[in-house]
Amino acid sequence: MNLKVVSLTAIAFAAVASVAMDVPASAHHSFAMFDAGKTVILQGTVKEFEWVNPHSWLRVMVNDEKAGKPLLWAIELSSPGRLVTMGMKADSVKPGDPVSVTIYPMRDGTRGGQFIQATLPGGKQVIRANARDENEER
Repeated sequence: MNLKVVSLTAIAFAAVASVAMDVPASAHHSFAMFDAGKTVILQGTVKEFEWVNPHSWLRVMVNDEKAGKPLLWAIELSSPGRLVTMGMKADSVKPGDPVSVTIYPMRDGTRGGQFIQATLPGGKQVIRANARDENEER
């Protein structure tokens, strides 16, 4: 293989790799699925708390009067780094803990939403609007 072809192949590979590396950053979803014009307050018990990137998840069992039984709600939170700036930790809640969570509900009516604020066991308030940039100096 001659040097010119090798150089062109290397340049082409670098260009493709550069584009491929950018995909995860631009693949972040929008929040259009949530109805920011409405809020819902959920009172229930924690089923599961996932402290994961890019978004943590809180799953809460909420008594549903129509169904006559508790139903599972999935709440999308911020990243662990952002949650720390709100005063949360990986062990802030555990299964069985009572919580009150305010969310923007899903537009399609499914049981889920985007986290706005919560009252955790012991009365601790966690409010998304109080979050700081997780990269800020403290």
